[in-house]
Amino acid sequence: MRVKICGITSIEDALAAVEAGADALGFVFYEKSPRYVTIERAKAITDALAPFVERVGLFVDKRPKEVDEICRLSGMSTAQIHFDVDESYFHALSTKPLPVVRAKAPEDILNFESRYRIVDAYCEAYGGAGKRLNLEWFDGVDCSKIILAGGLTPENVHEALHYGFYGLDVSSGVELEKGRKDRAKVEAFIEAAKGGGCAR
Repeated sequence: MRVKICGITSIEDALAAVEAGADALGFVFYEKSPRYVTIERAKAITDALAPFVERVGLFVDKRPKEVDEICRLSGMSTAQIHFDVDESYFHALSTKPLPVVRAKAPEDILNFESRYRIVDAYCEAYGGAGKRLNLEWFDGVDCSKIILAGGLTPENVHEALHYGFYGLDVSSGVELEKGRKDRAKVEAFIEAAKGGGCAR
């Protein structure tokens, strides 16, 4: 099971997450988010990381050229597109895209089904709201390209393991406060996710 810790704002939190076994770190380039990081701050963090850690930039309402430029300057390897776009948007990117499906209904989880994608619960705000999806929506669905997000915590992560998700994405569920991670929660979350032995 792959795990992404999103909303990273400090070198300390980034290194702690990687040490705990995180496969990817998320950086929020949405100015209205309490987890927002500047290009300069994100670059300082990514420069401190060891190789083979995926670095994912989260974007809202940015043109493809803007996304590519921010990713280049900040050291991102993947662009998480957290707003409504179509396939033409992804083709316009030079950076590897990761679509986010903000699901309102069961059929929404099949959007972009040919791509690896994050599936999150719909809410007016973008990211880190802690709203959970109904896991029954995934019954009988091929989840091998889905990264589940939304309302995950160390206490409930076990409920998602048997669906065969490609990965799990957590932010608010492992925080002391918005923008600051709780090392113990991060470690507990990753241990629960990876210790379950249910990844495909």
